[in-house]
Amino acid sequence: MLALKEWSIICKALEDGNQIILLRKGGILEYKKGFEISQKSFLLYPTLEHQAAEYLQPKYLQTYKLILRESKSEEMRDNTNILRSIARIEAIQEFQDHQILSELEKYHIWNEKYVKMRMNYNPKKPMNALLLRVYKLAQPISIDIKSEWAGCKSWIDIDKSKKYGNQFGNIHEMFAQSQPVIKDNEFQKIFENFMEIWN
Repeated sequence: MLALKEWSIICKALEDGNQIILLRKGGILEYKKGFEISQKSFLLYPTLEHQAAEYLQPKYLQTYKLILRESKSEEMRDNTNILRSIARIEAIQEFQDHQILSELEKYHIWNEKYVKMRMNYNPKKPMNALLLRVYKLAQPISIDIKSEWAGCKSWIDIDKSKKYGNQFGNIHEMFAQSQPVIKDNEFQKIFENFMEIWN
């Protein structure tokens, strides 16, 4: 099963309903091709790679500090990671117009400095705005961290070996057993507002 690597603070914001979209162009290892959608449903893999307080809106700095403290917990010392959520892409929009960034600001916790920097990275490639429907897993999944998952790449393949038992199961079952972070009627309004930006 594929997992999308994202900053731990962003995964937390997605799981709390404080963030609805991801803005992606791809990592350094994806510079030539840019960000590609491997599949529309995936696990969220929290990482500390590249996340920094200077790129967050001020009201999320306290949560950021808490996550850094938690990263020194037993799980991280044992070289394991905990996956707590699964996501489905409900809409994808490509854009190159910098003015759209201000309209997307209410959907994420990054600050203006960060989104402008991401927009200017690999300028020939468009930015992808991914509207996500996020679900909290019924039971968090603890996995061993593999060295090949390190570095600036977006997607990693989580091993569905016997070692993890049937924790992964069928992806449709995982959604069925998980709770959406945002209720249906509220998410429908968000979806409609998001789509209006592109009209």
